[in-house]
Amino acid sequence: MRRVLPLAALLCIAAPAFAQETSAPMSFPDAYPETRRVDVVEEQFGVQVADPYRWLENDVRNDDEVAAWVAAENEVTDAYLETLPGRDIFEARIKQLFDYERFGLPNKEGGRYFYTHNTGLQQQAVLWVRDTVEGPGRVLLDPNGWSDDGATALAEWIPSPDGNYLLYGIQDGGTDWRTVRVMNVETGETLPDEVKWAKYAIGGDWAKDGSGFFYARYPEPPEDETYQALTENHRVYFHKLGTDQSADRLVYATPDHPKRSHYSGVTDDGRWLVIYTSEGTDDANELTLVDLTDPEWTPRTIVQGIENHWGVIGTVGETLYVMTDTDAPRRRVMTIDLADPNAGPETATEIVPEQEATLDGASLIGGKLMLSYMADVKTEIRRYELDGTPAGTVDLPGIGTAAGFGGKQEDGETFYAFTSFNYPTTIFRYDVSSGTSSVWARPELDFDPTRYSVEQRFYQSKDGTRVPMFVVRRADVTGPAPTLLYGYGGFNISLTPGFSSSRLAWIEQGGVLAVANLRGGGEYGKTWHDAGRLHEKQNVFDDFIAAGEYLIAEGITGRDQLAIQGGSNGGLLVGAVVNQRPDLFAAALPAVGVMDMLRFDRWTAGRYWVDDYGYPSKEEDFRVLYAYSPYHNVEGGRDYPAILVTTADTDDRVVPGHSFKYAAMLQSADIGDKPHLIRIETRAGHGSGKPTDKIIEEAADLWAFAAKWTGLEVTPVE
Repeated sequence: MRRVLPLAALLCIAAPAFAQETSAPMSFPDAYPETRRVDVVEEQFGVQVADPYRWLENDVRNDDEVAAWVAAENEVTDAYLETLPGRDIFEARIKQLFDYERFGLPNKEGGRYFYTHNTGLQQQAVLWVRDTVEGPGRVLLDPNGWSDDGATALAEWIPSPDGNYLLYGIQDGGTDWRTVRVMNVETGETLPDEVKWAKYAIGGDWAKDGSGFFYARYPEPPEDETYQALTENHRVYFHKLGTDQSADRLVYATPDHPKRSHYSGVTDDGRWLVIYTSEGTDDANELTLVDLTDPEWTPRTIVQGIENHWGVIGTVGETLYVMTDTDAPRRRVMTIDLADPNAGPETATEIVPEQEATLDGASLIGGKLMLSYMADVKTEIRRYELDGTPAGTVDLPGIGTAAGFGGKQEDGETFYAFTSFNYPTTIFRYDVSSGTSSVWARPELDFDPTRYSVEQRFYQSKDGTRVPMFVVRRADVTGPAPTLLYGYGGFNISLTPGFSSSRLAWIEQGGVLAVANLRGGGEYGKTWHDAGRLHEKQNVFDDFIAAGEYLIAEGITGRDQLAIQGGSNGGLLVGAVVNQRPDLFAAALPAVGVMDMLRFDRWTAGRYWVDDYGYPSKEEDFRVLYAYSPYHNVEGGRDYPAILVTTADTDDRVVPGHSFKYAAMLQSADIGDKPHLIRIETRAGHGSGKPTDKIIEEAADLWAFAAKWTGLEVTPVE
């Protein structure tokens, strides 16, 4: 199976005149556009909950008033950002730093090697193919011509087992929706086959004989709700090449459980379709197999109940290799005998027990089990024989993050990417039999890692919990310096070391980057995740606040030099801690955040997040959510840091109404005279598929804003 290891018309009410000469200072809050308030108050469990900006939830594409509000806010924000002296310097430097060729991990099928490549400043990466591992490549798909603004992207792509066809997804303007097409690899011809209404991913795989492919889709939403409707009734289908989507065969669905999602893959031998069924964001699933040699394709559920993680590594004959956290919070490897008609968790046999490090991914390559572990947020790759006997490790270039090790179990080679804060992403080929690695693609850029210091530190949170944090800075920066503190803390997602051109531009100027590995993530397995979600969510905020206090106490930064940043769940994090400790931060950069914790489950993917947040409709959960919801807890009478909220008009993951309402609340409150602005990108979404120029422009705006309010002096880089 394919297994990859750990990796925003005219306003109907008059708008005030707010455009100013960019050379003149802007006065806040006088410069903000007027935002209409509505009298919406709802009683929830005896609490009168006000929602004065509910109209900003409306889709910007279908509501002229919301569209005009977006335009007005952007005009104010753009005018302010143009006054920042370091903005042009940051943009020019980030563009320089992005201008180097970057390679993606190769996917080997039918003797061909498929991989992505970006020459540096291309808006989108291009898909290439080679006929031999070191041979010349040729362009297979170039999405840069798909739209005038570069915002139409190549999403997922899957070569057929014989390497003759390519299944690929098209993502337009940042939306999570995919249009799925097929290409003939030899001729470059795009076939008539087209599949619509897949979302988040294609969610499937090719049949072994290349006759067609499995995929997952939702029902077509009402036209005016395409970017806001809840996603339910996910189903797995099979599409036979040369036929219309209307003829696709339904393979698996759970109509009695419309909230469940189903994603599938085919084992290397082509016999089994493996279907993972989940209901929220928890890394827990049912496991269903379909014997593809049986014409009936009768589903056989091996693991019933969505309680634990069960990930298929591969099969050898009738033996199914799985990775699970059942009775092992940091995961272990087990086998299941599929010849047993009662096969399931009860019949599973442990072959690699739970370790102190967290098992993050696994694959079966060249007759070996390749297991990726996270030890204090750093990757270790350990090899095992098929019976679980240790068979050495993979020597990595240093302390950092390795991802990849995918491919077929009969392959003698695999590929992995390695990166760290001071190590640009490099692709390695790994020979399984000899246990040696060789560079397959190394970026060529002017970068001296010895100029930069990377430390991992541990600090105590409010309750005494030991929390890791990476601190990255120029080697000559030793005293208190303007610092950017980044965090996420949720959904079992780990923040591991990785190279970033845009972050390097901040560090070059003498700024410090700190990345805190908060509870709620997956750095230490299920227990660490559980300690930062649902009714324990305050632990995440406490961890982040403690990180800021530690950086100040240790002299890494000063009290007026600390900026914080986070996106999505991390945007929620930033919004919550700013409300709780506005005195601690000089600037805040919440991106695409979940800001209304009482209504998040009403749109698109929001319903999934109840696993981490709880149900607003349940009183016990409501009281926890209401206590930290960023939108509902903006408190006047205190000075807030400077805040630049960022979102995008096509974000159909965390709909932009979250950020719209939050920004309006900030601008209406008596929270000081620092700017509280919102930057709303157009033709962009939650993040994936964003063209390079938009990435560069946004980073320049963010760093210039943070530099202004943390006192970072920005000078041209020679």
